[in-house]
Amino acid sequence: MQHVLVKMYRSADRLMVAVPLPGLEPEDILVEVSRDDRLLIQGSRRGMLKDIKELLIDEWSVGQYRRELDLPNPVDGKKANVTYRNGVLVVALPISQKTVAATLMLDRVGTAYGEYAGQAGHVTTL
Repeated sequence: MQHVLVKMYRSADRLMVAVPLPGLEPEDILVEVSRDDRLLIQGSRRGMLKDIKELLIDEWSVGQYRRELDLPNPVDGKKANVTYRNGVLVVALPISQKTVAATLMLDRVGTAYGEYAGQAGHVTTL
């Protein structure tokens, strides 16, 4: 399981988390907001290096990502927007009075693009 690096930033009404998850498909990614103000991001790889006979250099690997973060504010997970484009996952979580737990699965909306649109205030277009 690989530890992934994140960027988290906050505006007046939302928390944003950006996570590089190269080599995954949208359906390989799971995002969860728990009642105890935690964000879990997981990515699982599927078939890797099919039909490769001899791997000569292997300095990075794809998939089996996991990262759990404490959120600095309560958020509404059901209204989150989640996008995955060019190997980067972006989670937009609207700040709320109380955390609303949710499990967010991405829908494929294009080749290697995915999103979960919970209408966090911004409309995403691909």
